[in-house]
Amino acid sequence: MIRTYISFLLIAGFAVLVACNSGGPDKSVLQARVDSLQKRLDEAYKPGLGEFMSGIQVHHAKLWFAGKAGNWKLADFEVGEIKESLDDIAKYCTDRPEVGSLPMIRPPLDSISAAVGAGSLTAFSIAFTQLTATCNTCHRATKHEFNVIKIPDTPPFTNQVFSKQ
Repeated sequence: MIRTYISFLLIAGFAVLVACNSGGPDKSVLQARVDSLQKRLDEAYKPGLGEFMSGIQVHHAKLWFAGKAGNWKLADFEVGEIKESLDDIAKYCTDRPEVGSLPMIRPPLDSISAAVGAGSLTAFSIAFTQLTATCNTCHRATKHEFNVIKIPDTPPFTNQVFSKQ
């Protein structure tokens, strides 16, 4: 029994040695593949901060019209879209110093979420005003004071219904 076990270990060990030394791709071929994939990653499209901010601006406007119409499901969706965009900025725009200022927007978003959850138009209006002011505070802090955000007065799209259906 012990002899069979020792024989098995010797054969398994030999098989491992042969497998490790078999004629698989050499390191230079593997490195060329890694380099090729890295080049593709480096050249892949990655949205810039401006694209993310333009998206947030659209969601900001849609949030306003949904909340004013009492469409709390749509308003909640738009808050989620803004939060998702902010998360994406933190993930994809790490080279931008402005990213360090993003946490200031979270408290007003939390206030809007609470107002939306409560279905309170009064709380929503107050929280939205605070959110808009915080956007402008962030723009000033990041030297983008020329980009002033306001409470919208016209829906961004004429092909969307903002009232509850």
